[in-house]
Order: sequence, then structure tokens, then C-alpha cells
Amino acid sequence: MSKRTLVIGASENPARYSNKAIHALRRNQHEVVALAKRKGLVNDVAIETAFPEKEDIHTVTLYVGPQHQPEYYTNIIDLNPQRVIFNPGTENQEFAEKLEANGIEAEEACTLVLLSIGAY
Repeated sequence: MSKRTLVIGASENPARYSNKAIHALRRNQHEVVALAKRKGLVNDVAIETAFPEKEDIHTVTLYVGPQHQPEYYTNIIDLNPQRVIFNPGTENQEFAEKLEANGIEAEEACTLVLLSIGAY
């Protein structure tokens, strides 16, 4: 089953984990919405600079550090995804608590690992 995923901190750079995650998500038949400060393209996924409006997003996966996350708090909570994945280096207790208080699962995990073990 496809889980529409919003990748925040997407990058065209193949060495970046957000780029690897987009490729892995597409290989696993998941629809991807990508967001970054700069427009671009990864595989068949356009990187947008405007936060998506009222999209049906199942999972948000973060590739931006905690210092850059506050600007996304309200938008992510308003999207009401089932879960937000805090990839290594993005852990943020304050935001995790806000998500949980709004009924959104906050998971500290690696998107690439979850995909590779079939636990996504």
C-alpha cells in the first residue's frame, strides 16, 4: 500500500540522505511530495519551495535539523499526517511532544532503514 510521503529538506545532491530516501520511497511505490528551500528534481519528483496545501499525506519524514523545524510546526500539524519520522540528526523532543498532543505519531527512526526492512 502506497503511503504518500512528504520529504522535508529534499536535495538534488545524490550524497544527501533526503535524496536517497526519495529514490528508495519511489522504488517502494510510495508517492512522494518533496519540499526544500530550492526548487529541483529528484528522479520523477519535483522539489517544491511552498508547503503543500491540504494534501493527503500519510507520513512526513524530516531531513532538517531541529533549529530549522519551528517554521514547519503549524503546517505539519495542520496536514495531520499519521506520523512524522525524525531521521538521525533531526530529533526534537519539543516538536515530538506537540505532534503527540495533536494525535500524530512521532517516530525517531531512519526512513531508509524502515524501507529496507519492510517496516515502513
